[in-house]
Amino acid sequence: MTEPVRILVVGGGYVGMYTALRLQRQLKAELRSGAVEIVVVTPDPYMTYQPFLPEAAAGSISPRHVVVPLRRVLDRCRILIGEVHAVDHAKRTATLSTLATEEEGTGNIQLTYDELVIAPGSISRTLPVPGLAEYAIGFKTVEEAIGLRNHVIEQMDIASSTRDPGLRDAALTFVFVGGGYAGVEALAELEDMARYTARYYHNIKPEDLKWVLVEATHRILPEVGEEMGKYAVRELRARNIDVRLDTRLESCEDRVAVLSDGSRIPTRTVVWTAGVKPAPVLAATDLPLNGRGRLKCTARLTVDGVEHAWAAGDAAAVPDITADEPGRECAPNAQHAVRQTKVLAENITASLRGQPLKEYAHKYAGSVASLGLHKGVAHVYGRKLKGYPAWFMHRAYHLSRVPTFNRKARVLAEWTLSGLFKREIVSLGSLEHPRAEFELAAAPPPPKEGPEPG
Repeated sequence: MTEPVRILVVGGGYVGMYTALRLQRQLKAELRSGAVEIVVVTPDPYMTYQPFLPEAAAGSISPRHVVVPLRRVLDRCRILIGEVHAVDHAKRTATLSTLATEEEGTGNIQLTYDELVIAPGSISRTLPVPGLAEYAIGFKTVEEAIGLRNHVIEQMDIASSTRDPGLRDAALTFVFVGGGYAGVEALAELEDMARYTARYYHNIKPEDLKWVLVEATHRILPEVGEEMGKYAVRELRARNIDVRLDTRLESCEDRVAVLSDGSRIPTRTVVWTAGVKPAPVLAATDLPLNGRGRLKCTARLTVDGVEHAWAAGDAAAVPDITADEPGRECAPNAQHAVRQTKVLAENITASLRGQPLKEYAHKYAGSVASLGLHKGVAHVYGRKLKGYPAWFMHRAYHLSRVPTFNRKARVLAEWTLSGLFKREIVSLGSLEHPRAEFELAAAPPPPKEGPEPG
């Protein structure tokens, strides 16, 4: 019996999940007969729909509805929860570890493949800012989003109970670094949530909360255009949010944010959303990379100059054949990533069946961004929207894009309920340390202090 053709998908994010999902539909007969096997290696057993992270942090959506369980969606694929550390494409092998190998202590294992889809996504791009690693919080995962929500409410609890005015001010000061989608939407949603939550504290007023947005360039939300970016700045400043443009974070040691304009801001919260960089595994392959560390790809979504290797999304530098100037690449965003997976899956299927490949061509439609409840900006197909219409378009677009009907229905139901009832303002910080109380109960009692010996 001949061995099945193994398609290895590295990563379970947008590109990894959607590509595997489309492949299992298009290769249904081959999968049923055993001629093809699809293996997905991913660190998490779910795909995170990142545009909903700000609303999850604000409590508008339950965290479990922001993620899509891969085993349920990819029921014809083999899912390995682990991490690919290196790829030797010349030998068609990937070096990886799984949860089992870590428990067994057997070290990394080698997995052979015939076709490679490399889509590990990206990680936060950090800079050597003193104190950043010790004190900052990221905003790329659902764990970080919920941890940040718990942290903000915890700081309000600290501020309401302390007698130290310096500690109170630092607890109520929140610094966000990065004026892209993640930073602006996270700040706007959390500011909305915290302002609402303040009504339940007898000694905290909404104006006591200080929110600072730090952006190194002269504008925020560049994807929505300069005019809408300026409107977003005006909207945030009208809510007493301190927007610092052309400013960098130089240090956040000792819980003091030092900015390039000379400001020193005592704060217990620094959220870092200043860009992303390719996943480290790309550098541990024998595949060609561009100057930014992304895979050099063709418009057919093949890795340039390499057979049987495919890529899309954040990891791939894909030429934009719809651009007016030659040499332009598709932006590494969700809009391109999801559309690229359709062409990617079709091309892999066509390659296996000896059919011609097609090129990826999609003209950028525009962008939408939320600025909190009932507020937003949009620049779509040349039309500019702001306020409630843009916010509504933001929700409608992302509801249409979140995978599976199950998730769409649950998110829509939660939005409906949140419009009818009050916000949840509960902090469940103990979820991050679930064994803390049991460890305290199981610890031996301290020795009793006896009388001093005579």
